[in-house]
Amino acid sequence: MTFRVQARTLVLVVIVAAAVTAVFFVPPVPQDPAYHHFADHRALLGIPNFWNVISNLPFLLVGLLGLRTLARGELVSGVPELRAVYWTFFAGVSAIAFGSGYYHWAPSNATLVWDRLPMTVAFMAFFSAIVGERISADAGRRALLPLLALGVGSVVYWHVGELHGSGDLRPYAVVQFLPMLLIPLILILYPARMRPSGYLWAVLLLYGLSKFAELWDAAIFHELGSLSGHSIKHLLAALGTYCFVLALRRRHVVANVLEPASA
Repeated sequence: MTFRVQARTLVLVVIVAAAVTAVFFVPPVPQDPAYHHFADHRALLGIPNFWNVISNLPFLLVGLLGLRTLARGELVSGVPELRAVYWTFFAGVSAIAFGSGYYHWAPSNATLVWDRLPMTVAFMAFFSAIVGERISADAGRRALLPLLALGVGSVVYWHVGELHGSGDLRPYAVVQFLPMLLIPLILILYPARMRPSGYLWAVLLLYGLSKFAELWDAAIFHELGSLSGHSIKHLLAALGTYCFVLALRRRHVVANVLEPASA
């Protein structure tokens, strides 16, 4: 059993080491100015880029719903030791509504930093929660602050670099995408103490779909005419967050040890 645990941990460590090492072989990546050119520029009610701005509202609603779940003691299946992690995640999600809304009101590098800061808080807190729920509650709890520092630091590093004409997105890319690679592996390699596990897979699926919608922003807008891919990205990502709220409310605990039957 100890060997199995060590082998699984080694897999994750090797992936992290490989990803971080690979970054040093890639030249610095500045922010592409074209990133700020979204397909839907329509203004409404005096709000520029109305749908890209207003589509952030679900983040606030779902984030507050998650915070209310915690405040009312409706944490049916979460890990009590991770309460601070859950609070941080939903607070970060709530803040995305303001940061992303502000950015889409007037897209630029200067406003993009306020979009990315709360996103990294949410990313890192969610990763900490998964580590805590699947690997070790203590590890997840202890990882929160270092991961938050790495996440926020990657955004600050990029932003300060941009101010001096040498922006570099490599650390931010690692912070954003490496957890999305590690989380599915953790769900597969480590047994579930709470079921059904489908809620967590739904979070990942919806996040993946949101990135797809973001990538095909203009094509989706051309086909639909009413909403762009980027607006739909916001809605899908918020829906993914709602799946995590449901997870905390509806899963049931099946074991209190780390080695039950696999998920």
